[in-house]
Amino acid sequence: MKTYLFKLIVLLSVLTTAISANSQPWNGKPCAVVLTYDDAIDAHLDHAVPALDSFGLKGTFYLIGGSGAVGNRIPEWRKAATRGHELGNHTGYHPCSGSEPNRSFVKPENDLDNYTIGRMKEEIRLTNVILKAIDGKTERTFAFPCGDEKIHDTPYYEAVKKDFIAARGASPKFLHIDSVHLHDINAYAVNGESADTLIKMVKKAQQTQTLLVFMFHGVGGGHDLNVGLSEHSQLLRYLKANENEIWISTMIEVAKYIKARKHDW
Repeated sequence: MKTYLFKLIVLLSVLTTAISANSQPWNGKPCAVVLTYDDAIDAHLDHAVPALDSFGLKGTFYLIGGSGAVGNRIPEWRKAATRGHELGNHTGYHPCSGSEPNRSFVKPENDLDNYTIGRMKEEIRLTNVILKAIDGKTERTFAFPCGDEKIHDTPYYEAVKKDFIAARGASPKFLHIDSVHLHDINAYAVNGESADTLIKMVKKAQQTQTLLVFMFHGVGGGHDLNVGLSEHSQLLRYLKANENEIWISTMIEVAKYIKARKHDW
């Protein structure tokens, strides 16, 4: 009888833990938000990093290895990394397909249509070397420039997939934890949205218990795709005020958590 009761108690404990995990799927919280910043521009160090630090939040910065804002400001990027911000790989020269609509900004030398898989692989791996020299880390996530994932009809990421924990894409979607594709994580590009709109998106993630990944470029200027300083700060203020209900973390930490959770299944 005692053995039966003991087994019943253990079973109930396991079931209670499982139910709790399902109701709080994101590291013990209902939803998760990741703040990502693309293209390694000066505004990230001048505006985004100080704003994040002021609220005690962490962001993921996808750096272009050949960017002047990287080479000229290595000590500042290194300092950002020591404070917990993630430095991710956004290739060496940000190649995008010039044949896609509205791609007049693509220069011939950086046109993905002129690349080979081998060239892309070398560029991505060289950027990993640069990033390791900055932050000393070996684990990394990747972000597809312009959201382009193929050279003509061939997916190029397959050649470097083993080098990364995860990759962030550019298609907008709120993701339940069991529907995240770690090597093409959906994200919402921000360009001129109001603080109210951005906060409503976070509230939707809270209501639906999903992952929301923001993709920023300019912060208070510095890029054609931009979010205002005030709008950015208001979003961070809301996240900080609700951090008991929102897991706000870097792309790599969220990806590692999802990967570990899937292995537990």
